[in-house]
Amino acid sequence: MSEKKLFIPVLLGTPRKHRESGHVARWLLGKIEERGGEIETQLFDVRDFNLPPDDYGMEIKDDFPEWRDAMTRADGLVIVTPEYNHGYPGTLKSVLDLLLPEYIHKAVAFAAVSAQVWGGVRVIEALVQTSRELGFAVTFTDLNFPRVQTLFDDDGKLLDEKAYESRTKAFLDELVWMSKTLRWGRENLPSKFHSSQK
Repeated sequence: MSEKKLFIPVLLGTPRKHRESGHVARWLLGKIEERGGEIETQLFDVRDFNLPPDDYGMEIKDDFPEWRDAMTRADGLVIVTPEYNHGYPGTLKSVLDLLLPEYIHKAVAFAAVSAQVWGGVRVIEALVQTSRELGFAVTFTDLNFPRVQTLFDDDGKLLDEKAYESRTKAFLDELVWMSKTLRWGRENLPSKFHSSQK
């Protein structure tokens, strides 16, 4: 199997003001970067996508070349999203809908954020269906940040790193395993969705 680094971007899924999920995305990006020997990463923020009000979907993907090219190269994706009324932000859906073949047979993992005690369980359930339709392979180890407004200080520092240490390791271990396995498959097993690179 190829020993080249995995490329796994992080997508911050809400453009709202005063979003707490920004702390989660930046903290998780740092944790991925700590595993620099095996993963390269990049933060994407839905706030930076200048989505037009009158067009939608893959027809406009070339208007977002950095996202298109990153996901073409990517081995997986981490989505950090808050839960709003049991669902995910509309802007996140709009960004995900920009692409399709670029996602197929790549791993996706979810870090869910909530102001309440359940920590985004329902938003993950909703995203599993959408991600499957987009061609992603969903990991089964999620990260949940319940009552996120109490977890970070004003500078975005997680107050109790130890509480998330083992969970974050399990989350990233599973994502790395799936990303490596799926990359091997894309490179070695013929599929109508991608050509073998060997």
